[in-house]
Amino acid sequence: MTPKQPKLFILDIDGTLIRGREVLPGIPEAVARLRAAANVRFVTNNSSVTAQDLATKLTSLGIPADSSECLSSAEATAKFCRERGFPSALVVGSPALKSSLGLPEGDDAVVVGICREITYELLTQALQAIQRGAEFIATNRDATYPLEGGLFAPGAGSMVAAIEAASGVTPVVIGKPEPTMILQVMESAGATPEDTYVIGDRIETDIDAGRRAGCHTALVLTGATPAPVPGLECYLSLVEFVDRLGI
Repeated sequence: MTPKQPKLFILDIDGTLIRGREVLPGIPEAVARLRAAANVRFVTNNSSVTAQDLATKLTSLGIPADSSECLSSAEATAKFCRERGFPSALVVGSPALKSSLGLPEGDDAVVVGICREITYELLTQALQAIQRGAEFIATNRDATYPLEGGLFAPGAGSMVAAIEAASGVTPVVIGKPEPTMILQVMESAGATPEDTYVIGDRIETDIDAGRRAGCHTALVLTGATPAPVPGLECYLSLVEFVDRLGI
């Protein structure tokens, strides 16, 4: 059942609020309406950005945000690695992921995220580190990344799949659809699953993560999912969701 008064809205970013550097129509006003009714948090599987990067980008695009309201899979993965106590890691990923981890290069873990500078040599290094016993960790499995004009680019899941196929090892996945980031955000906001909505454009990540965390979910059709899905709460966009919610 829909909560009478949600206390927290957890919003996916790419495909839900923006595509590349294009803000989807009506999104700044829709987010402002959500803010007037409850807490709002921004969560992304994109491991090439930090919370500050997200806040800066959203604000520059007309969606005011503070870094304390943002969480990327880079930081969630770094938290996991700190808790596991890995002394080193081989990173197949972005500078943001490397800086978030803050670990020297080594064979204790192989951490894979979206990597726009990926090479055959780097894939080989990752494979061989895993063969030597390194823990295989994926920031997320998103196969694609939405761009302007309805286009897509390869996502972290493409890099993860290559290394998984070569090594035969299944990685530990930190980002959505795992509920880890959703649970972290709810704890920081003092909300419960009954009071929380998770809103995104991907069934296999955003919606599954919200469901696994016990939250209410809403699928928007502005990104990876182009048409309504039977059995799911679906909206043409976040704007329609806000309108239907009556806030």
